[in-house]
Amino acid sequence: MTLLVTGANGQVGHALAAMASADLEIVALGRARLDVTDADAVRRLVEAHAPDAVVNAAAYTAVDRAEGEPDLAFAVNRDGPAHLAGACAEAGIPLLHVSTDYVFDGAKEGPYTEDDPVAPLGVYGRSKWEGEEAVRERLDRHVILRTAWVFSDHGHNFVKTMLRLAREREVLRVVADQHGGPTAASDIADALVAVARQVVAAPGRWGTYHVAGRPATTWHGFAEAIVEEARRHGPVAVRAVEPIPTAAYPTPARRPAHSVLDTAKITAAFGVEAPDWRPALARVVARLAGA
Repeated sequence: MTLLVTGANGQVGHALAAMASADLEIVALGRARLDVTDADAVRRLVEAHAPDAVVNAAAYTAVDRAEGEPDLAFAVNRDGPAHLAGACAEAGIPLLHVSTDYVFDGAKEGPYTEDDPVAPLGVYGRSKWEGEEAVRERLDRHVILRTAWVFSDHGHNFVKTMLRLAREREVLRVVADQHGGPTAASDIADALVAVARQVVAAPGRWGTYHVAGRPATTWHGFAEAIVEEARRHGPVAVRAVEPIPTAAYPTPARRPAHSVLDTAKITAAFGVEAPDWRPALARVVARLAGA
């Protein structure tokens, strides 16, 4: 099977590129080789590589900066998926598109299912939702995979930020009233490849699915786990991780207070289980400590 992967320089794209094997060819394209906002380039490269499926891991993910750069956020997160869906429709192949928990407003008390109404709070969430809709409108043979709180040892993410601050500060103050499921980029990549193999071999089961790490936690709880793992690999400056409310840490973009995702649907359809984020966190911190 051959997968064309966009956004190869991002966390999920990088993890997907690492999965290449004897029976899995990954054509991993970063922005320098494929700008998804260029419709003609998208069409040419999909045609040239003739993959069995496309995985769109390209995204504008700077949640706060998006508030001041809406045109760029929508170009990447809405128009890019539209171009890819159109090219896949012409080629007669499926598209797997990565989306986000930030399409929800966080007002629901329980986990969000795929059928719950969306209500994004900011530019990032709106642009990702419109990207989902662009895919649905242009291509029947699609799988949209919503995920959350992505981390890895590559790129910019919460884990790497907390590790840096843990070395520099004695006290970390972290938001404790936003709930979600941290998800390793490697686990997302595993899920995407598992789904891709199945829909290529036996087309069907198209639609929207959730995959996110378990157990649910808060940013504060996640930070505590990161610091605990860091201490296994040597001394750190931080003495305490203090919980604070969202109101004490104002940001340009509003974030959902509760964006835990229900993952039962993807398990039933594809056998993909919600991954435990704690073993993946241990591996990520160990690799970063070794580096």
